[in-house]
Amino acid sequence: MTTTPTLDTLKASLEAALGEQIQSIKNELGELTVTVKAAGYEAAAKTLRDHPELAFEQLVDLCGLDYSDYGNGASPVAEGPRFGVVSHLLSISKNQRLRLKVLCPDDELPLVASVTPIWNSANWFEREAFDLYGIIFEGHEDLRRILTDYGFIGHPMRKDFPTSGNVEMRYDADAKRVIYQPVTIEPREITPRVIREDNYGGL
Repeated sequence: MTTTPTLDTLKASLEAALGEQIQSIKNELGELTVTVKAAGYEAAAKTLRDHPELAFEQLVDLCGLDYSDYGNGASPVAEGPRFGVVSHLLSISKNQRLRLKVLCPDDELPLVASVTPIWNSANWFEREAFDLYGIIFEGHEDLRRILTDYGFIGHPMRKDFPTSGNVEMRYDADAKRVIYQPVTIEPREITPRVIREDNYGGL
């Protein structure tokens, strides 16, 4: 994919401003994706916001990633860290966008710095990534579940999370409260019935 002069200029500005913090820069879907090292993630985010040639004042979106079994093992990403975080940034003053990616170094305890002090719009996005993927955002002042309830076990967007979940809840009339219990659904595979046109309707 060829880069436009605007993207070429942005790429040069990123390389000059971030230097060795950059792991890679790619042009994907007409937008630059810059991957930075986890150790320098917070500093890189501040630079992206404050550098006069970049000026990414707004964080539009932030989400977690689970690269396990990515591309059925065909991608080199599958051999690296499992979890990552992607943010979409917008510079209104420069009329440009950027995708910022960071990979969590430890699969057992996926952790990166919080960017909420830099862009306060990251607050609920980071809580969502924590809830759904179990990614810890160090420095977040209120990191707790936001979509699942307090009795939920696990992180439902992880690729190894069971389809039926780990626990189920129901109202107990005797106890007069909601209780949690192990899942009682039996896992089964449903194969759809295939109808062939030449035999349709018994013809």
